[in-house]
This record gives sequence, C-alpha cells and structure tokens, in this order.
Amino acid sequence: MEAFFRTHTYLVEHTHVAVRRTLMDEIDWRGRLIGIKGTRGVGKTTFLLEIAKERFDARDRRCLYINMNNFYFQGRGIHDFAGEFYAQGGRVLLIDQIFKKSEWNHELRRCYDDYPELQIIFTGSSVMRLLSDPMIGDIVACYSLRGFSFREYVNLKTDNHFHPHTLEGILQQHETIAHEVAAKVDVESLFKEYLHHGFYPFFLEHTNYSENLLKTMNMMIEVDVLLIRQIELKYLTKIKKLYYLLALETGKSPNVSKLAETIDTSRATVMNYIKYLTDARLMNMLYPVGESFPKKPSKVYMYNSNLMYPIRPMEVNAGAVRESFFYNQLLKDNKLNEGNKNAHFLVNTMYNFRIEESMKVKNNPDMYYAVDKTEIGEGNMIPLWLFGFLY
Repeated sequence: MEAFFRTHTYLVEHTHVAVRRTLMDEIDWRGRLIGIKGTRGVGKTTFLLEIAKERFDARDRRCLYINMNNFYFQGRGIHDFAGEFYAQGGRVLLIDQIFKKSEWNHELRRCYDDYPELQIIFTGSSVMRLLSDPMIGDIVACYSLRGFSFREYVNLKTDNHFHPHTLEGILQQHETIAHEVAAKVDVESLFKEYLHHGFYPFFLEHTNYSENLLKTMNMMIEVDVLLIRQIELKYLTKIKKLYYLLALETGKSPNVSKLAETIDTSRATVMNYIKYLTDARLMNMLYPVGESFPKKPSKVYMYNSNLMYPIRPMEVNAGAVRESFFYNQLLKDNKLNEGNKNAHFLVNTMYNFRIEESMKVKNNPDMYYAVDKTEIGEGNMIPLWLFGFLY
C-alpha cells in the first residue's frame, strides 16, 4: 500500500493541467460510483489526477490513484485492495483503465455494497456499456470525457478564458460572440491548426503528432474493438482495411455490399464492424430521422477531423474535414440526422445546416449555414469555427 501512496503523491505533484476540462463542473460528485468513459488519448489519466489535485492535498491518504495496468492486480482483486484502503481511512479510490481487470464489474459491485463511505471514480473505454451492465448499471453515474473542443484549444494556445455557449445562443448571438473572440485571437490560423492536430491532448508533447495519432488509432482498433469486443486477432487486418476504405469515403454513403466483397466477409459483419468502430470513437454514422443501427447509415464520417490526416495526408478532402468537425463538435449535447433537401445535417430535428467553404453561396432562408474561411458571419450564415465553442 505504501508504494501506491508514494506513486500517487508523485503523480499528483507532477500533474500540470494545461486547461481545466469543463467535465469537471458537470459531474455530480455526490455519486459513490462514477465512471468516466473516453476514447484513447483524450486525457482520462490526467483527468483522474486532476480530480485528486483539486479535491485533496497530494499527501492526503484519504484519496488514492491506482492503475489496473499494474501487474500487482493480476494477483489481487479490486475489492480486497479497496477494503484495505478503506480500513486505513481511505474514502476516494481513483481507478484507471478498469477494463484491464477481469470481472471488474463484479468487483465494483462488491465494493459498493461492502464499503458504504467509499467513493470510486474509474475510467474505461468508450466502447463500454456501463448503464446497461447488469452488475452496476443501477448504481453507476456515467460521464464521457471528450477531446479538446476548439474553444479549449484556443484557451490553451492563447491563455484566454472564453466560456462555452449553447447552440441556441450561437444561433441567436453569433455575430456578437464572434466579434468578441476575433478581437483577441487569430481565429483563422488557430482553426486551421485545430482541424489538423487539436483534438487530442498529446499535441502538447514534443513528438510527432501524426505518428502518435497513428499509434493511438491502431490501439483503438486492437484494444477497444478487438480485446473488449472479444474478436479474434485473425480479423484485425479486415477491420483495419475496412476503416481505411471508410476513411476514403468520409461524408459519403457506404456501399456495404462492395465493402463486404473487398474484405471478404458478409454485409452483416461489415455493419457490425462499422458499429464497433463508431463505439470506439473512430467514426460517426449519420442516419435519417427515425432510423438507426443495424440499418445502413446514409453517411459515414471520421469521428474528428484529426483522424483524416494520418491516413492519406496528401489527399484529405477539405469538405469532409469541415463536415466531420461540425458533426464532432455538436455531438456532445445534440442529436444529428441526415439533413432535408440540400442540407448536410438536421440538428435536434429542428435546424437544417449546410456546411460551406465561404459565404459566396445562394442563401436559402430556411436553413443555417456553417461557413468556413470567415471570422464573422451574418444572419443565418455562421462561422464554422464558432461551433467549436459549444463545450
């Protein structure tokens, strides 16, 4: 136990949070069992350590961070360890990468039942279905940690403190908001950077971002898809090839029959693989209103614009980048469907949006335009970058 406390103290003292995540203020900290899901690379470990740093002194033994990657837990269960921690006065246990421990859900249930004053906050993969888990679904509070929004990226890069806005606020006051931001920062250059390398926090590291992202993408498929979904390793090359082919078709309707033929599998299997890739936050599916999986999506998108560049860096489609960004930034608190008529998206079954490169388009007053390459919009034409200020 002492070794874990020493590690905890060192990690907390050496954690320097570049920008405070908005999720910190969205969590109801009264819950006794809190799950933080998120895709690989978005900063879940740092978030746990930030919790410890904000709520406790680094040497306060009431709080402890542990990681299930530690081989120690191959020989000892979470319930047993938590019991010892609890007996010594421990009250908040932060568990990283919970899915690395077998029967983790059974262990968490026992902890919840046996240690009534212990709060457990744990991180897990985005593919985990916590609320429908038969062991903990009725006791866990589930939250998702996303990559940086464009707003968070701007604040980090410029040392500003711009706050998030609601979708309705942006629709009604976008000119005022855009003027306030554009007066302080170079929106155009920052937005260009963000589309390429701003979503995942490891852009802060002094390493090659694209190489890091490629490694992360491979780990998402190998761990978040294969390992957690318990898919045999021999199917890995099929899934990777499918993802590559889908990346080339970003913003288009997938030809499932052709994809099945290309990777030598069935249509149903292709659809399952697409769903797994979506759950792993590698891509998004867009459906007409009233339709959902297992039906074929009307379009597929990369989960965020950054993912498009490592795959074929010299042939990235600018229109697909813009649409992927819009989908990603609105996804947190909004429902997106296939748009009506000439619109790309229907948001919350109310607002039709078309994504455009510039304001030089024929204006349809019945829809909104999210427009790239402009700092300030007017009327129903709103700067695309401003939708990155939703969280």
